[in-house]
Amino acid sequence: MIVAEDVHKYYGNLHVLKGVNASIEKGEIVAIVGKSGAGKTTLLHIIGTLDVANRGRILYDQTDLTKLSDRQLSAFRNKHIGFIFQFHHLLDEFTALENVCIPAYIGTSKKKEVESRAKELLSYLGLADRLTHKPNELSGGEQQRVAIARSLINNPSVVLADEPTGNLDSATSDDIHHLLFKLRDDFQQTFVIVTHNSELADRCDRTLHMEDGQISNGGL
Repeated sequence: MIVAEDVHKYYGNLHVLKGVNASIEKGEIVAIVGKSGAGKTTLLHIIGTLDVANRGRILYDQTDLTKLSDRQLSAFRNKHIGFIFQFHHLLDEFTALENVCIPAYIGTSKKKEVESRAKELLSYLGLADRLTHKPNELSGGEQQRVAIARSLINNPSVVLADEPTGNLDSATSDDIHHLLFKLRDDFQQTFVIVTHNSELADRCDRTLHMEDGQISNGGL
């Protein structure tokens, strides 16, 4: 479903990605692991169109993202890619329900349909009684569940997660890990996860090991 071909990324004179090749199949949960500075998050951001490679290309179901304009990339990202970050990035002034709805509103979906879908997701994630709570009224685990619901609101092709449990205690992390695999089993959702958590990586279908800007175990 996703193919990275000879991806290079420079920041000034720093060569961060040095010809990365990788593929992700539909319905897979793939972990990207490696030491800090290996290029994991940079690769995730390029796959997610949050950053652009200096050389190489990213394909989603044969769509070559390097050929899309900035506006087309933004529309593609909103429709096809969901994001989960370590620190949630929820908007403090909005409720859980409103935070989940925001990506769909950006995609100009109808408000009634969006709210119905958001309520379904939050209920599925065990937050049916937290719809009107703002982030500061939620626990860390609850905030991350809201972030997961937000990542799913547009029925994306893939969800990209950067250290999704890195800011949580071990018990809450285990709950979130279980939830990610349940989402895959129930919805055939595809996940690409950057993580330092060895237990999560071991549970994934495949692990891509990054070292010095390259995938050391092939990536295919």
